[in-house]
Parts: sequence; C-alpha cells; structure tokens
Amino acid sequence: MGTRLSSSTLYAHLWGTPELAAIFDERAMLQSWLDILAALARAQSTLGIVPAASAAAITSAAKVDALDLDYVAEQTRVTSHSTLGLIRGLLRVLPEEVREHVYVGATVQDVSDTWFGVVMRDVGAIVYRDLRALEASLLELAQAHRDTVMAGRTHGQPGAPITFGFKVASWADEVRRHIERLRDGRDRWLVGQLGGAVGALAFFGPEGPQLRARFCEEVGLADPGISWLTARDRIAEFGSVLAMAAGTLARIGTEVYELARPEIGELAEAAPAGAVSSITMPHKRNPEGSEHLDTLARLARSSAAVLVEGMVAGHERDGRAWKAEWIALPEVCQLTGTALRLARSLVDGLEVHPDAMARTVDRFGPGLGSERVLAGLSAKIGKHRAQQALHEVLREDGRDPGDLAEGLVARGLATADEVRGWGRASAVDAAAGMVDTVLERARAARAGEPERWS
Repeated sequence: MGTRLSSSTLYAHLWGTPELAAIFDERAMLQSWLDILAALARAQSTLGIVPAASAAAITSAAKVDALDLDYVAEQTRVTSHSTLGLIRGLLRVLPEEVREHVYVGATVQDVSDTWFGVVMRDVGAIVYRDLRALEASLLELAQAHRDTVMAGRTHGQPGAPITFGFKVASWADEVRRHIERLRDGRDRWLVGQLGGAVGALAFFGPEGPQLRARFCEEVGLADPGISWLTARDRIAEFGSVLAMAAGTLARIGTEVYELARPEIGELAEAAPAGAVSSITMPHKRNPEGSEHLDTLARLARSSAAVLVEGMVAGHERDGRAWKAEWIALPEVCQLTGTALRLARSLVDGLEVHPDAMARTVDRFGPGLGSERVLAGLSAKIGKHRAQQALHEVLREDGRDPGDLAEGLVARGLATADEVRGWGRASAVDAAAGMVDTVLERARAARAGEPERWS
C-alpha cells in the first residue's frame, strides 16, 4: 500500500484512475522528465550546443527502466537537489563522452515546469473528452424529461413546479461552459519552460530564445515567449477550471443524493451487483457515488486554492510556491478525473421516477401554485399589495395553501373561479422551452468543435 490513498491497493479507485496513474505515478513522472531532458539535448544539437550523436545517445538511454532508481533516490537525498539524483542516474548509463552533454544550461524548474505543460496537455485532453461525454448523456436525459413535471425547491423546500428536464439542462449548460473554458485556455496553458538561472537565458547568449522555441517544439508545447518562473497564473487557472468542473459534478451529485432519500424517492443511483451499503442496516441503499462526488470536489477546491496561492511568488524564482504545486497540481487533476469517471457512470445509470415526482406535485399542489396565484392577483391589485395579501392569508389567517381561494374570497380580493384559473395556468412552459434552448445551443456547439482537445 502506498502512503497516499491515491496509490493505495485498497482505495486507489476512489481517488484516481488507471489513465491518470499513467501520467502521475512516479515512474511515469520520471520518464516524462527524462523525455524532456532528451528533447533539450535534441534541440541543442540543432544549434551545435551539443553534438547530434550525443543527443541521439541521450534519447536512447533516457528510459526509466534503464536507471537504478535506488541510486537515483540516494543521490537525491545526498545532494538535497530535486533533479541531480536523476541526472546522476542517467549519467551512469551513458558513455563517458556523452555525459557532459546532459542537462546543459538548464535548471530543475525548466524540467518541472515543462512537465507541468505536458501534464496540462494530457490531463486536459482527458477532462475535455469526459466532459463532452457527460454533456451528451445529460442532453439526452434533458430531452427525455423535457416535460416531466416535478417540484422545484428553494432552501430545501418545495417551491413551484419545474420539469426534471429543466434541472438536467441546467447541469448540461454548466458542463458546456467548462468545455468552453478548456478550449479558451488551451493556448495559454500549454507552454514549455526554458529560462536557466533567473529566466534570462544568459547561459545560451543570443541563441537562447531560438533554443527555447526548438525545445518547446520537441516536447510538443508552445513557446511562451518569456520565462514564467514566478508567473504561476497558468497553473492556477488550469487547476481552478478543474476544481470548478468538479464543483459542477458535486452539484449534480448533491441533487441525486437529496432526491434519492426514500421519503422523496424521485431519483436513485444504479445499484451495482454485489454492492453493500450498510453492514448493520441491510435495507439501506446509500447514494455512495453521489456522496463521493462532493468529497472529491472539496479536495479539488483545496488543491486549487494552493495553486492560486502560488501566484504570490518572489523575484525570479521562489521554491515555496512552485514546489507546493508538485503536490497540488497532480491532486486536483486526479480528483477531477476521478469525479468525471464517477459522474459519467452516475448519469448513465441514473434511475428517474416520474411517478414519485408526480406524487410530490400532487401532495404540495396548492402551495406549488402560489406563484401563479400571485401573478394573477398582482395583475388585479398590484404586485406588492398582492404579496402582502397572500402573506396575510397564509400566515396571519393560518390557512392551508389549499384554502387560498377561500381566504382571498373572504377578503374580497378575488373570486373562487379567478383563483382556480390562476392556479391551473401552466407554470412549466417556459422551463420546457429553456430545455429546448440548451439542447439547440449545445448541439450547435458540439457540431462545430473537435471531438478531441486539439
């Protein structure tokens, strides 16, 4: 078992995915760092900074499986340097005449920041893919329940009728905005880093900017144009977008969590075969997935907050902010990726119970129509007088919402037929129409955007 839950044999599935582990586990990270070192050597060889033969040898040898990781770890501790242990491990597997051509003029932050760019590229592609898949499922669900009437709730209490499709369309619309944020931010985020000691590229003289451009091209990232050693807004923005996406998934999960309560019973998670909700209460069917979405989002927000804190960094290099990102960026990526996998499963298997929704509407019917009664009475006597009159009927007179017509008639404010007519007026036509708007807008956007984050 690892020391972190994300690497636990028992619990890793709750905090990460195999796809994300292929990016973030230690061997994957070290291989990415080695790939970056090899890319640097190849870029330098095009400008004659190192021999082409050395660049080829470094590229061939820069394989994590070829290194003695125990030695790398020992040298990391001995030197108290973040990458010198890895460099020494690589030097041991290279011919002597090649060794001086490794890591020429670069710093640890050049490697780790470029790795951040690679991470944002690879994780962003996963998040984009899964958000679009989730959106597709939500759009289908919204269409299917465009006209399924249910109680809309405010402050946890039944308020006025909506449709379940309207609720789902709200989720889909929010997911669409995260997709757009990912597309809008891609060119800002996916850049490499080659700055040297203080970002001025002094080691390479006037060839520095050209070398950086070639290095970034080798890695598959854009040239930032200027070193960003202490400009951490890219990392902060990317992490914040992921945390916001996780927050949306938690909002969906919270709705399912609340509406799956047996006394409401309007929604339910799919029940996986063999799943056990409670050892001591066999009757329970806990909304485990919905609940976990909230947990993941809380942790994602906390990691994103660390990334935002990193924007306050000193001078031309500041290890306090930057090294905190080594923990926080992988965390927010893994948490959000896991939440997306879970949310997709939740939505695809969601059980919707229109009969329970109808029972709730029937149970609170007179009260759910109060907004329409208020609208009708407002047209007759004015909005504020109408609001005060309804308040007096329901609160001061102590009448049940079912006696609303009787109370208004007794006060001489309306006839019984008028109140009944106001209450019968459709309250969900606009809600259903907004579902159509979301569907049309999302389908147009999907038709005009790439399926992959490119």
